[in-house]
This record gives sequence, structure tokens and C-alpha cells, in this order.
Amino acid sequence: MTIHSGHPFPTPDDPVRRLRGRQGGTVSLWTAGDADERAGLTVTSWMVAGGEPGRVLALLDPDDDLTELLLGTGRGVVQLLGWDDRGLADAFAGTAPAPGGPWRTTEWVATDHGPRLAGATSWALVTVETDVEVGWSRLVTCTLDEVVVGADDRPLVHRRGRYVSPEA
Repeated sequence: MTIHSGHPFPTPDDPVRRLRGRQGGTVSLWTAGDADERAGLTVTSWMVAGGEPGRVLALLDPDDDLTELLLGTGRGVVQLLGWDDRGLADAFAGTAPAPGGPWRTTEWVATDHGPRLAGATSWALVTVETDVEVGWSRLVTCTLDEVVVGADDRPLVHRRGRYVSPEA
């Protein structure tokens, strides 16, 4: 990895990417698999839809290991990250080094839907309902099987390519 002062994603001529960056959003970590095979991905392009059952929708990288494993097993875990999880978010996004891999950076709880971040205060167990190709992404819709909502005094928010302080 090379550290430089230039923009990490130099695409100023891509108005769609620039518009998406201005939308911003909370940072989630999606995980799937078990002790033998697991994958995770930092995701900010996601939303929750009310209903019975509720649903969560996300735009996932079709080439990422998480997408393949989530669609293959049909189950996963969505956990919201906090301000102190910036390093973990970067490790699972593949933008920061993680000696030994990102799974060694913190503690995990095994669930029948996949690994759950032990320190997460808000998380959901999900089951894949549908997935379709949308642009350069896979739009994955999952039903919410179990939801735990805890304190989020310092949520991790991403906007315009950077983390935004929760106090901002």
C-alpha cells in the first residue's frame, strides 16, 4: 500500500460517484459464514425498510467474497459500527493493513447466520430474500430475522470519502 496526498479515488469526472458521496450514511459491517469460511465487508450503501418482516437492502460489490458467501449461504449479520471502529471499517474495506487479517482485530460471537462483532451494540441477523444486478453492484434484499438496537452515542458516519465526527 502506498501512502500519498492525492485523492484515493480520483474520479472527479464521475458525477454519479460524487452525488453518492454527498449522500453519506452510517457505516455497517456485513458478515457471513462460519469458522471454516467467513467473509466481511464494510457497507455504507444500505437502508432499512419497515414491514412484517422488516427488510434491509444493500448495494454490494458483486466481486467481493462477502457477496458470494452471503448469497451462497443465504444468511448474514449486519452490525452498525461506532466511531471507535474506524480501523475495523478500513480493514474490512481493504483500505488499511490488518496484520493476520481483519478477523484478528477484534472479538467475534458465532451465530447460525455468521460471525457477529462482540462489541456491536446494534446488529441484525438477516436472510437473503432477493438479489439483482443494479449498475456495478448487487442489490441484495434481506429479511430481518432478529434485531438488537442499542446505544449509538458515537455512530460511525461516512460522507464524501471520509469519516465524519459524530459531534459534527
